[in-house]
Amino acid sequence: MSLLSAKQDEEVMAEINITPFTDVLLVLLIIFMILAALVAPPGFEKNLPNANSHSASNPQNHNDINVIVNDKGVIFVDATKTDAQGVYGVFQQVVKKKPNKHVSLTADAKAPYGVIISILDAARAVGLEDVGFVTS
Repeated sequence: MSLLSAKQDEEVMAEINITPFTDVLLVLLIIFMILAALVAPPGFEKNLPNANSHSASNPQNHNDINVIVNDKGVIFVDATKTDAQGVYGVFQQVVKKKPNKHVSLTADAKAPYGVIISILDAARAVGLEDVGFVTS
């Protein structure tokens, strides 16, 4: 038996060890995952169109509930001027007048996002689920 085991020790190992190769690939995968997370922009990066070209008295579709927000946060719901707190009452009045339940929201690029969120919340509160952002 000792002669046989000595002969096996002298033979060249013909198998490939892939453990170091796998380790290098996993390290490269981790590096690329970290770099991809650093390069991607975080959060909501939406550029809203400029609302200066639209006027509150010129709606695009007469059946839609048109909401326009200027850069100072002033809200026009079907040509009715309001603010973020008064938009709830205005939506309740407009829903009674118009049978269509679609809201077209046009906002200036510099409009505060808090005002946009309050408009979406007010629309949902009165049962308007179909809200579209109008872009140019």
